[in-house]
Amino acid sequence: MLDVSTNLIERIYLLPRNNEYIFPASKKSFYIRWGKRKKAIAHKMNNPRILKMTMTSLRHLKGTMEYHKTRDILHVMKILGHKDIKSTLVYIDLEHAIFRTKNDQFTVKVAETPQEITQLLEVGFEFVCKKDGLMFLRRRK
Repeated sequence: MLDVSTNLIERIYLLPRNNEYIFPASKKSFYIRWGKRKKAIAHKMNNPRILKMTMTSLRHLKGTMEYHKTRDILHVMKILGHKDIKSTLVYIDLEHAIFRTKNDQFTVKVAETPQEITQLLEVGFEFVCKKDGLMFLRRRK
């Protein structure tokens, strides 16, 4: 399960629907709509590879991007609901193959006051070190 914002929930309720359900009630109707949507997007973008996308492709994309963002394989394991770490290790290889990054790139900020520190921590920065009364924080680009 993922935490979602109230904004997302409000958007979901605004989606068009024919009955009380927001999403299709059956797998069959879901996959019919999914196929039609893929064809429309593939045609619009002139990219036939989109037709090869599956729900598993999206799951792999989520796992890969989450690992790239956090570098925390246990976090990815939890998000995807894997019981065995071996199932999750594939996302490390995917991330390396896609991004081919050897050096991690960070945005670094320096904070002096508790208010500055709090603001930076709230937007995802992590503490690195303290020197000359200054706190150095970073987050991945």
